[in-house]
Amino acid sequence: MRLSQFHLATVKEVPADAEIASHRLMLRAGMLRKHAAGLYTWSPLGLKVLKKVETVVREEMNRAGALEVIMPTVQPRELWDETGRWQKFGAQLLKIKDRKESEYCYAPTAEEVVTDFARSELKSYKQLPVNFYQINTKFRDEIRPRFGVMRAREFLMKDAYSFHLDEDGLGREYENMYATYARIFTRLGLAFRAVNADTGAIGGSRSHEFQVLADSGEDALAFSDSSDYAANVELASYLAPGARAAAAEQMRDVPTPGKTTCADVAALLGIDITRTVKSVCVIGEQGFVLALVRGDHEVNEVKLQKIAGLAEYRLATEQEILDALGAKPGYLGPVGADRKRVHIVADRTVAAMADFVVGANKVDFHIAGVNWQRDLAEADVVADIRKVVEGDLSPDGKGTIKLARGIEVGHIFALGTKYSEAMNASVLDADGKNRPMQMGCYGIGVSRIVAAAIEQNHDEAGIVWPEPMAPWRVAVCMINPKNDAKVAEAAQALYDELNADGIDTVLDDRGLRPGAMFADIELIGIPHRIVVSERGLAAGTFEYRARRESESRQLKREEIIALLRG
Repeated sequence: MRLSQFHLATVKEVPADAEIASHRLMLRAGMLRKHAAGLYTWSPLGLKVLKKVETVVREEMNRAGALEVIMPTVQPRELWDETGRWQKFGAQLLKIKDRKESEYCYAPTAEEVVTDFARSELKSYKQLPVNFYQINTKFRDEIRPRFGVMRAREFLMKDAYSFHLDEDGLGREYENMYATYARIFTRLGLAFRAVNADTGAIGGSRSHEFQVLADSGEDALAFSDSSDYAANVELASYLAPGARAAAAEQMRDVPTPGKTTCADVAALLGIDITRTVKSVCVIGEQGFVLALVRGDHEVNEVKLQKIAGLAEYRLATEQEILDALGAKPGYLGPVGADRKRVHIVADRTVAAMADFVVGANKVDFHIAGVNWQRDLAEADVVADIRKVVEGDLSPDGKGTIKLARGIEVGHIFALGTKYSEAMNASVLDADGKNRPMQMGCYGIGVSRIVAAAIEQNHDEAGIVWPEPMAPWRVAVCMINPKNDAKVAEAAQALYDELNADGIDTVLDDRGLRPGAMFADIELIGIPHRIVVSERGLAAGTFEYRARRESESRQLKREEIIALLRG
């Protein structure tokens, strides 16, 4: 491709609402043009990158044995009513009507449609297992679309759905997709982590997120520095503490005037904050619950919701706290609480503590030297209910927990029979009995990968593409070709040879001054730049510079060819 015949429209200025690097650079490089909030046209340059990603995804899904289909992006309400998600999915579901006033939605996902397809196509266990996938447009009416295609309303997604006779079959395909996703992101040249994750609104018994590591990532990740343990912080755990120490102090009231935080209380008493306990008051199915975590820790809402009776808990009101404990927030604690009215859920770190400090349930006082059993009946429930912190021991006993930021680009779920039972999607087993099919769901944000790759790979000059994603691997740039026909001839010959050798190369023949030409090539992130000039030809060399290197090198033609082939 000659750039003189290509639509390359780079710009220097970008809108003020472009908050993150990928959004700014995609606009500056001319990859995107905005039409409305969260709605974009992908330019020829942007589409080249998008297709590179799509090709890798399709090749690996086919290699894994999945079968490609195309499902409608406009879906009838009746299918969503079968699963109850017409109402449950919320405001993100864009609902529309046709001329007959029939109701539809613009697909945010395709569990209902694919299950409807499967129940009409699959009748016998002999047709299983099967995995259907598509690469198609989705729409979710985000309340605040932002960050360009990172959180757009319309986006390109690969979604796959597998069907199985039993849980063992589902488990095998889950592992197959896990390995497939790892190959996809490895081939794309991305640094990523697969982390244990919550199943969320999609549902199911097991899920993993695939996160591209980037400082700008919205998701917080926890991983071991000495093993392959990794999880979203919502689910990340830590090694259970050892046995509780024996009591060494007497319980006593201590005045703490105006000190309502664990940090302030610890400072006043001259102790480490790790000796204090924080009380969080919530209302669950069984009534008032006091959730206890160490003073330097925070309650993990997702973990707390997994405790029986707390699936839909809410924070207690000040009046409810007064009624249950007789005090206002800031001085609350479990000692002396009416255990018939107040249920205690203790984080397992707290359950292993001795001689700790809690609120006294009276203003300006705390209680020090508190010990379980002696001063306080054991908690009703002991569980992991806190957020992990850096330095925690990894739950597998190997190394310590580190924290990082990530951008979710893929998610796999073991759905089980959630949708097949709701929609009566069953097959006959070997005994002739109807059995609801076990389902798996596997998504990749194809357009999101493009933005995530930029967040992970950019510098002050622009994008630094991993080679498999770059619009072209090589740019051949001509300096003043009008002054010397040999420059144009040499550049054309090199361009032809590289492309003939299977090396995707673009020829910059726009006639720009070197500074402007090089700035464009750096901005759009071409991994290799070769400059053809009169001076170089006279010396028998070309100027070569890798996008990730700071200095250029003078190389002979055969050296460049060998380097790029390698």
